Amino acid sequence: MRRWSEVAERVAATTRTSEKTRLLADELPTLSPDELPIAAVFLAGRPFAEVDGRSTGLGWATIAAAVTGLAGVPAGALGEAYDRSSDLGVAVADVLGRANGSRPETGEPPALVDVAAAFAAIEASSGPAAKGAVFTDLLARCDPLTAKYVVKILSGDLRIGLREGLLEAAIAAAFDRPLDSVKRAGMLTGDVGATAVLARDDALDSASLRLFHPLKFMLASPAEDAAEIMARLGPTAWVEDKYDGIRVQLHRAGDEVRLYSRDLHDVSGQFPEVVDGARDLPWDGILDGELLAYRDGEVMPFVALQKRLGRKAPSTSIRTQVPVICVAFDVLAMGPRGGRVEPGLDAPLSDRRERLEALGLPLVGDGGVFALSHRVSVESVDDLERAFADARSRNNEGLMVKDPTSPYSPGRRGLGWLKMKKALATIDCVVVGVEVGHGKRHGVLSDYTFAVRDEASGSLVTIGKAYSGLTDAEIAEMTAWFEAHTVERFGRYRVVEPTIVVEIAFDVIVRSNRHRSGFSLRFPRIAQLRPDKTVAEIDTVADVEAIWRGLQHGPEHLVTARAGSRPEG
Repeated sequence: MRRWSEVAERVAATTRTSEKTRLLADELPTLSPDELPIAAVFLAGRPFAEVDGRSTGLGWATIAAAVTGLAGVPAGALGEAYDRSSDLGVAVADVLGRANGSRPETGEPPALVDVAAAFAAIEASSGPAAKGAVFTDLLARCDPLTAKYVVKILSGDLRIGLREGLLEAAIAAAFDRPLDSVKRAGMLTGDVGATAVLARDDALDSASLRLFHPLKFMLASPAEDAAEIMARLGPTAWVEDKYDGIRVQLHRAGDEVRLYSRDLHDVSGQFPEVVDGARDLPWDGILDGELLAYRDGEVMPFVALQKRLGRKAPSTSIRTQVPVICVAFDVLAMGPRGGRVEPGLDAPLSDRRERLEALGLPLVGDGGVFALSHRVSVESVDDLERAFADARSRNNEGLMVKDPTSPYSPGRRGLGWLKMKKALATIDCVVVGVEVGHGKRHGVLSDYTFAVRDEASGSLVTIGKAYSGLTDAEIAEMTAWFEAHTVERFGRYRVVEPTIVVEIAFDVIVRSNRHRSGFSLRFPRIAQLRPDKTVAEIDTVADVEAIWRGLQHGPEHLVTARAGSRPEG
């Protein structure tokens, strides 16, 4: 593991993608059969393969207790180190490095297979104490550099500038295989470790789609401008409602049915009614779709669906309170029940849709726990704008716009699928708190908590937090201002003078106890700084409530609701 960590450190130290690829291409062939798949998965920044549903469940408190106990330092030492780096692995190495003279490693340094075995033991252990004991034993054998990367892998925060494509290129170069073959095998297996082994053994062509081994989901690129979308996908494009739910992949063979989430975890137990409903269907295969909270012919807000998420065995009461439906929009493999299942990833979307429609699923609103997505064809910008307005009138987020000739590309975000979303509205807020960013924004204050005014009490009440929307130059300028106008510090979070007004765009607004305003915004982002406005001009809770009430009657009522609350600025 020490050698792996040294290679990772060299990869992180260079910004040249060709050098990153060369370093890995030189290292991978030197690994033993047992080491190669582990090393590749770790280079992807994961303790387990992406298709593997396991999670170590190791939290901050358990990690902190192990690190500070081994180093013999106060309990807050790891938090202080983390505040300096915004990187948990670096913070662990810092704490252990400072104590290294008085903390010799115990036992043999761990090999890659030892670390993988420890990760599996942590996952299998029940409760923080048992998990912490395994982790402490592993960490006690690590020098600071090795500990740094053990923790980076555990936390899924590798940060060595190694994108998936570079790792695939390194595997191809290491074993002199075609890059396209490596990419395709990676798409089908969902396991970069298994892909590396296939490349080593010249067996990439043997990779195949398998039921109950979830595929990565095909992704869509964002777009707002209808003219740009039609220029890319026209003259004819297909559009489907973009639902406000969670993406799911349904696998079925005989009586065995499983649902997988976007992160490829098995969530079958959370939605037993969908699993039970699938057992009576006359086909085997894999569907891609969206799982929604759905009642009385209407899609319920995402906040309602959240009540179902994470419940391994939902009660009858919560299932009645938040019923769900699975809306299918693609078929990845299909065959007769008990027969041969044929993959369809390379077929054009038009062919896959034809196979999907042949299943006889009802349209959304026609009853049952399964439905077929609403689809129409558009041939002009006006058609697309009308389809967007229709989708919003059905309380959906927007549209998925697709090229009917596009194949299904697992894990890829291309221009064959575009998601069309527009902000429902904007509100003017004041920044009341800021936090140090992560990754490339470490060292700047980039996470803003913002508030509106409660006219009844005259106080500022929070309504959300935003991380995106400003340029690097704007963030740097605002960091300097917030540094000079910090009122109070709480670790990484700072209370600041409520002076900076920002215009916040959002997609959905819901009632929520999470913020003092009583409302929460979904997908908030900073539309722009408003230096022309003072805190006296920001929106109020009453303004927000007017927008929310307007949305209860459909997006077409939004402008009227807001215009009635205050003049536009």
